[in-house]
Amino acid sequence: MTATARKSAPKLSVDIASHVDILDWPQITAELDSQGCAVLKNLLTPDQCRAVTALYPDDTHFRSRIVMGRHGFGRGEYKYFSYPLPDLIAQMRPALYAHLQGVANRWNEAMGIDIRYPAAHAAFLKRCHEAGQSRPTPLLLQYEAGDYNCLHQDLYGEHVFPIQVAILLSEPGRDFTGGEFVLTEQRPRMQSRAEVVPLAQGDAVAFAVHHRPVQGTRGTYRANLRHGVSRIRSGQRHTLGVIFHDAK
Repeated sequence: MTATARKSAPKLSVDIASHVDILDWPQITAELDSQGCAVLKNLLTPDQCRAVTALYPDDTHFRSRIVMGRHGFGRGEYKYFSYPLPDLIAQMRPALYAHLQGVANRWNEAMGIDIRYPAAHAAFLKRCHEAGQSRPTPLLLQYEAGDYNCLHQDLYGEHVFPIQVAILLSEPGRDFTGGEFVLTEQRPRMQSRAEVVPLAQGDAVAFAVHHRPVQGTRGTYRANLRHGVSRIRSGQRHTLGVIFHDAK
């Protein structure tokens, strides 16, 4: 991509890092620990949501497009951003990571996993890139009526940051109906638990990518999680996915 093409991108950033810092992180952390997910209210403004959504038709911002039906992922499509990321996403990714890194390290310690995550996102990306995971993973998803996303996990390689964030860019009830974010948790010797997370435009959900520690009667065990999106009943739904590890 040329420098001119990148300069033509909308200016999306309004000191998003400072906004991330003032979120209610004690409450977010408590919900992640107890439920495996937490809502980040009003992470983006409606104008920011519309600006990110407007990037979707312009392929100069993206490295690839995936049609879900071709791969058995569901129905709908998404595009992975290319580097350099748009300003808002480039600033938001390390800002969110800085607050989630401590949770991730604590979870791994509780589950007996030796991996620890550095304080700065740039240092973690360096680890990914040295292992051959150098393709950016932030993505923009687009659903039409009848589309859905099957339950899945976004792993992408050996190095996985255990929490990711999805931001609803469309307004429920106006832009679309249906399309709820769904999380399932598989527990040993128990039936799976489902969690439906209601989101407003600009809200985000932080959630476990793969597994999380849960305290049971016999000690801490690993609960396996998957996420997806229920069927869109009408309209069009856009979501920004922020994954902190890169892909092979």
